[in-house]
Amino acid sequence: MALFPNRSKSGDNTSGDSKFAVQQAAQQDVFLREVDDALREDEFMRAVRTYGKPVGAVVVAGLLGLAGWLWYSEHNNDVAGKQGETFTQALDQVEAGRISTGRDAMAPLAKDGNAGYQAAARLMEGGIALQQNKPADAGKLFAAVAADSKAPQAYRDLATIREVAVNFDKMPPQQVVDRLRALATPGNPWFGSAGEMVGIAYMKLGKNDQAGPLFAAIAKDKEVPDSLRRRARQLAGLLGVDAVEDAAAAARTGGQ
Repeated sequence: MALFPNRSKSGDNTSGDSKFAVQQAAQQDVFLREVDDALREDEFMRAVRTYGKPVGAVVVAGLLGLAGWLWYSEHNNDVAGKQGETFTQALDQVEAGRISTGRDAMAPLAKDGNAGYQAAARLMEGGIALQQNKPADAGKLFAAVAADSKAPQAYRDLATIREVAVNFDKMPPQQVVDRLRALATPGNPWFGSAGEMVGIAYMKLGKNDQAGPLFAAIAKDKEVPDSLRRRARQLAGLLGVDAVEDAAAAARTGGQ
């Protein structure tokens, strides 16, 4: 049986008792930490046994998904680069007057290119058809791009402009207005081209009160090419709408 310290023999042992208490507290703290660590390790092992497989599957799936996304992104960049080179080479052929060679080089892009290059290639094919005096073929190519929901909106708008321009003389004036009204607004990149056709369609419909102000707005728009601004100014003047901002501006653009 353990004996307690004999305080009568050692006198005042308060200091010794304090050290003993501190040592005991420290030993208990170490013991509790060991127990706590053991419990945590046991809980972790139970969690691994319980959730290890599903958690591992999620981690693996995430890593596979990341790897797949990286490959897809790299693949797309590589494909886009190759398609860009093909388009540039075909365009060079067309600009050099080798129309058939350029059209043949453009054909794979028009069929299987990504949305942007496919639309650009079809627009180019439409332009080639116009050069070869095949407006019906050109109109169909432009119409296909204009109706393609996957094509970038800028290409669709351009295709709409070109389709209406090709078929303008055969289209009812109201149909021209309906097709181009959204583009014939100040601030739109196609305001000048679309606005001119809409203005002429208004004139055919007898709506000179709408055509005149539209031509005047085109004539005053600094973003519109000068040649188109001059035509719009003349048409606005014929309809009784003053589109000349000042004499100096008119002189610079060659209009009166």
